[in-house]
Amino acid sequence: MLRLPAYRYHAPRRLSDALELLARFGAEARVVAGGTDLIPNMKHRLFEPAHLIGLSRVDELHGIEVSDGWLTIGAAETLSSIASHPAVVASTPALAEAARHVAGPQIRNRATIGGNLCLDTRCTYYNQTEFWREALGYCLKKDGDTCHVTRVGKKCVAAHSADTPPVLMVLGAELDVVGVDGSRTVRVEDLFVADGIRNLRLQHGEILVRIRIPIRPTSRAVYRKLRQRGAVDFPLLTVVVAGERGDNGRWSDIRGVVTGLGSRPRALTGWDAIASDGRLDDDVIESLAQRAHAQCHPLENMIVDPDWRRAMVPVEISRALKALRTTTAD
Repeated sequence: MLRLPAYRYHAPRRLSDALELLARFGAEARVVAGGTDLIPNMKHRLFEPAHLIGLSRVDELHGIEVSDGWLTIGAAETLSSIASHPAVVASTPALAEAARHVAGPQIRNRATIGGNLCLDTRCTYYNQTEFWREALGYCLKKDGDTCHVTRVGKKCVAAHSADTPPVLMVLGAELDVVGVDGSRTVRVEDLFVADGIRNLRLQHGEILVRIRIPIRPTSRAVYRKLRQRGAVDFPLLTVVVAGERGDNGRWSDIRGVVTGLGSRPRALTGWDAIASDGRLDDDVIESLAQRAHAQCHPLENMIVDPDWRRAMVPVEISRALKALRTTTAD
């Protein structure tokens, strides 16, 4: 049986109290909401904080509402509530779909969207018990000095494996972050860096408070997830495509994001030139899919063959774009 290390749990009810606790305990503290990622990692001795600061009772981190053309979601809202909330389903159905595909219902009832945004990167050589990791030789991400994936590198290539961030990226979402030194707004695409050890631009002592998504009536988005089983599993590949549909049936600003391949979600480039005339016919879709294939090079950081995962990139991109082509206004 895997046991948790000793820690002290704090349950503040105000954001200011949570920030004060973070400032007081410093590097010995971590925040926790649903705990669906942190607690298993603690059992594996990947993290051993002396203090856990619970955020589930902090009122400022809850709520889902539409106002002044924005959908606002508190960071402590569960994935189950996001998947089923009428405002989310009506205004950003791709986000509801992504939330619905995370793990299983028991996890979604506890896991939060803030936690999904801040999910730790994952790797075959990292997400293991301490006994397993010691027997192999610790990896670069935890206690070692070598990446077992690249076998030579001093750069960790653990993969970003969260479902909601790529959807939020294509929707142009912004994040409100609060720390002891004040508040700031971060675009979702600016939250991540290509570092498998720490891929978030969040400072210790900062808390993600809410997600704000602009509602654009002409915007359409499609989410697809590739995994071994139909439920529970982390993605082997996530694809999200989006675009603005005009009254004449032409498309503009067609964009795509993939994740599950590298340490951060990757925005696909070069699509504007391919789809410049606004058509989204089969030839254009094929060209966009091949452009995505050329940009994606997964590594052996998951248990499935990387060549197969790369081969599935154009397949899933093509399926997503064809689904996008058939979307209509709600």
